[in-house]
Amino acid sequence: MSTPTRSPRAASIRDVARIAGVSHQTVSRVLNNHVSIRDETRDRVLAAMAELQYRPSAAARALSTSRSKTIGVLASTRAQYGPARSIQAIEQAARERGWFVTSSSVAEPDEASLRDALANLFDQDIEALVVIAPQQRVFDTIADLAPRVPYITLRALGPGDPSALRVDEIAGARTATRHLVDLGHRSIGHLAGPRDWIEAEARMQGFLQELNAQDLPVTVPVLGDWTADFGYRAGLQLLGWRDVTAWFCSNDAMAIGLMHAARDLGLDVPGDLSIVGYDDVPEAAHLWPPLTTVRQDFAEMGRRCITTLLGEEPPATPMLPELVLRGSTAAPRS
Repeated sequence: MSTPTRSPRAASIRDVARIAGVSHQTVSRVLNNHVSIRDETRDRVLAAMAELQYRPSAAARALSTSRSKTIGVLASTRAQYGPARSIQAIEQAARERGWFVTSSSVAEPDEASLRDALANLFDQDIEALVVIAPQQRVFDTIADLAPRVPYITLRALGPGDPSALRVDEIAGARTATRHLVDLGHRSIGHLAGPRDWIEAEARMQGFLQELNAQDLPVTVPVLGDWTADFGYRAGLQLLGWRDVTAWFCSNDAMAIGLMHAARDLGLDVPGDLSIVGYDDVPEAAHLWPPLTTVRQDFAEMGRRCITTLLGEEPPATPMLPELVLRGSTAAPRS
């Protein structure tokens, strides 16, 4: 009969102390960058940690510092590409600085659900909070609840709010619309997002502002639900309007659905119809034709959230999205 092998025991702080020839209290001081530790002692402890492949647990660090070093993320949705990528970027930026991220999401952004989600985060001793939500009423409720830790909100609008890290979605939408105008399109449609989403409202406002600035006729935006299915169904009905030669979609998923409908209707993109999306999802570059879209720097968003919360830098000016030119847009046929 074979004897089962045991997994090697993870090294402890006392193992590090024994190898380094110091007390476990000294190892703890090294872990916490205590100013009283001499360089020679610190080097011995770090060498012992490397030899043993010692990694202090989150619980041990919290106990030794009386701090959790944990940032909470409150999100009212994870299903959409933008919020999901924002949370991922925040986690990465926090991890690079030795912080942990815990998140809590709510299906319905009512006050009771938000209170429960916040209570869940505070039970984990968070030291700061990031709020990612699509609806203005969520931010209003959070402000009324007055979280007892520093917090920042990630949103498209909110000028004058010191807690807001803003992305200039209006400018991104204007850039996308201006690109279509510069190509020669004079009748441009807009597939917008849901009515109560901040990003949808901002992108629609950017579209309308640019058409007004260019003194072009405005077609009534069509309110969607962010899905490719909606883009496809809407396209089957809308693309019969041959006088509309270009569409700006409020996200890439609806743009993908619209391209599918155009193909089923025998329309060539971009020969018969130009289409621009928003977000630059990974699939956008691999469609046929590849989708012209507006890219947001989610990694930079995450970095700014964390550096602002930790006081490494003051809140910066709103971030500007970038137009990514690909094959789904061209000048209209004469």
